[in-house]
Amino acid sequence: MNFQNIIGNEQIKELLNKTIKNKTITHSYLFVGPVGIGKKLFAKEFAKAILCLDENNKPCNKCKSCIEFDTSNNPDYYEIDTEENSIKIDEIRMLQSKTLEKPIISNKKIYIINDSEKMTKEAQNCLLKTLEEPPEYITMILITSNESNILNTIKSRCTKINFNPIENKKIEEFLNEKYGIKTKSYFGSIKKAIEMNEKQEIYTELNKYFNNIENYTILDVLNKIESLYKNKEDIQEMLEYINTLLFEKAKENAKYINYIQYVEEAKQRIKLNANYDMTIDNLLLKIFE
Repeated sequence: MNFQNIIGNEQIKELLNKTIKNKTITHSYLFVGPVGIGKKLFAKEFAKAILCLDENNKPCNKCKSCIEFDTSNNPDYYEIDTEENSIKIDEIRMLQSKTLEKPIISNKKIYIINDSEKMTKEAQNCLLKTLEEPPEYITMILITSNESNILNTIKSRCTKINFNPIENKKIEEFLNEKYGIKTKSYFGSIKKAIEMNEKQEIYTELNKYFNNIENYTILDVLNKIESLYKNKEDIQEMLEYINTLLFEKAKENAKYINYIQYVEEAKQRIKLNANYDMTIDNLLLKIFE
């Protein structure tokens, strides 16, 4: 398989290559790992190789299946990838109707559900029927960054593959070589590194204050760290970044371990829909008082 444009998780590359070579493909997989590390890229490359018509070189990039896959026209491939907050039962029913159609080009059909944790409970229970008695020609790949939202009955019917964060140094080298982006990576995720580069001003502000806590008081920061208040949609990533800074400081001074806990508590409160501004106020008070 061609994984040249995907960095990291070398063991998974080896595993998937061996699966194709030995023809030990199962009916369903669960790709689990952090956001932005390439799980979908792996899934699509795996799908392309499974569908390839060349018996010796998969994917060959030359056969009818490969060509139509690359142009998003392969009738034996179906993908659910939504920007919405949930994947509803109607979308799963549509997928199921497709599974009843036999392959047209290859001898297999591949179905990918990206962000499968978005499936409603009803949608998951509907999908379960297909996973329990799948047609012999289908392989389904569920991709998730939050497997706790996937029903155990679904997980038990999938071959689980765990993806690890990518080494930050590899991400920095890749982005510099591929896109000319010179940015630091802290989360083991290409996607997050690109987002940080696009929002450099925000992270520069966080670095200024949280990397130099001892130089500021609560009066200095309460009305100045505007990014924490204005960017609610990015708050979990921003708090994660703050904890990365605090973790480095904790190596030299154990008191910063308490600050890390304060940030984790703020993350949980926001997830539970606590008052947003009060949560941020309280966090800053605890750290800079």
